[in-house]
Amino acid sequence: MISVQTTPSGAPPAPGFGDAVTQSQQTFRAALQALAHPGSIQEIAAGCGVPPGLSPAMTAMLLALADVDAPVWLPAGVPEAVRQFLRFHCGCPLVDEPSQARFAAVPAGHAAPELGRCHPGDPAYPDTSTTLLLEVESLQGVAAVTLAGPGIATRRELRAAGLPAGFWAQWRANRQIFPLGVDVFLIQGHRLCGLPRTVQAED
Repeated sequence: MISVQTTPSGAPPAPGFGDAVTQSQQTFRAALQALAHPGSIQEIAAGCGVPPGLSPAMTAMLLALADVDAPVWLPAGVPEAVRQFLRFHCGCPLVDEPSQARFAAVPAGHAAPELGRCHPGDPAYPDTSTTLLLEVESLQGVAAVTLAGPGIATRRELRAAGLPAGFWAQWRANRQIFPLGVDVFLIQGHRLCGLPRTVQAED
């Protein structure tokens, strides 16, 4: 007899990707484009169930990236349905500290960890660092930050609203430890943009 894992409310977890291979690849390509062209806005088209507390793009990114070898950190207060969804569809460990995570996912309304609390990677393996998935209020806000660096021909403006206080000061410190450091995805609705650790930001 096959049992179906349920949430504490008795409902089964929201569905994942309908075509896991194709939709994971589509999402992964969008993430790569976002990092290759920092500050540009990418659309996440892959459809999937969305548990309460996550956005469509955040959900798709976690489905595509998290697995048994990629621990995830979530802030306290994230609904249990989200944790159940990740255990069921991704099989990923959920860790207590962002420094233990390959992905730190911060849904809207929750406090983000300081970048210095995340794992910066190892000198021999910089790619083992934490990647921060951060939900923001908007990617078309009023105040602009100017980005420069690899993947940007001259300059590019980023207008993200709802970033944590002191984020850009943390970002400058993060960039100074390159090749170590944290990469960030800013997410809103079905959209995301990437901030690889190589990017310089001037506010």
